[in-house]
Amino acid sequence: MTAEFCTSDELAIRHGFFTRRGGVSEGAYASLNCSLSSGDDPARVAANRALVAAALGADAARLVGLTQVHGADVAVVTEPWVFGAGPRADAMVTDRPGIALGIITADCAPVLFADPEAGVVGAAHAGWRGAVGGVLEATVRAMRGLGARPERITAVIGPCIAQASYEVAADMRDAVLADGVEADRFFAPGTRPERWQFNLAGYCAARLAGEIARISALGLDTAADHERFYSHRRRTLAGGGPIGHQISVVLA
Repeated sequence: MTAEFCTSDELAIRHGFFTRRGGVSEGAYASLNCSLSSGDDPARVAANRALVAAALGADAARLVGLTQVHGADVAVVTEPWVFGAGPRADAMVTDRPGIALGIITADCAPVLFADPEAGVVGAAHAGWRGAVGGVLEATVRAMRGLGARPERITAVIGPCIAQASYEVAADMRDAVLADGVEADRFFAPGTRPERWQFNLAGYCAARLAGEIARISALGLDTAADHERFYSHRRRTLAGGGPIGHQISVVLA
């Protein structure tokens, strides 16, 4: 069994944006669910994460994750922690060879960073709240603290909900517009009154534009592709129920 993942040529270091395919979970979690908070059998989640690590040639015991809270805190990883005991944060950075940083998503944007020359990598979970709060810029600052240089850092935005799938109401739009990053260009008219379509990946890229030299996005829509990705929005529109989460990993 092989865990399926996508990569980007832009990120010249081992990494993978994993899909939902190639794992051992069943039912609504089928099959490569990597989230302990999903309600899935923890043993199956651990097995899925071992498959992810193996796909990248990493040690499963050195694949670390976070308790993600839609904030802007960044953890500096010096040693792997026990599976499921990650700190409350939404990004990680490390310069320790062999440590793999894993971010869990199901519509939010996973963003992987690397400065291969410095041997520094980063991974961030960027929903709209975290992006507005500055989690991406905070990740770059933490990488710089480990010796990375902005002109050498590359960031890749992985599979996330696309603008065509992401209808939002006025309160969310107002919160993003209040940030002042010329954010109105990331909203298109919705199909209903007082609704807009939000370009999350474009907004994330704009947040990073003044921070680093190279930013790209895979352009894969988690909400529209049921076969390859889990999606909170798709689950909500279907009336709720259990859901799995995909993982995105970068290896130092």
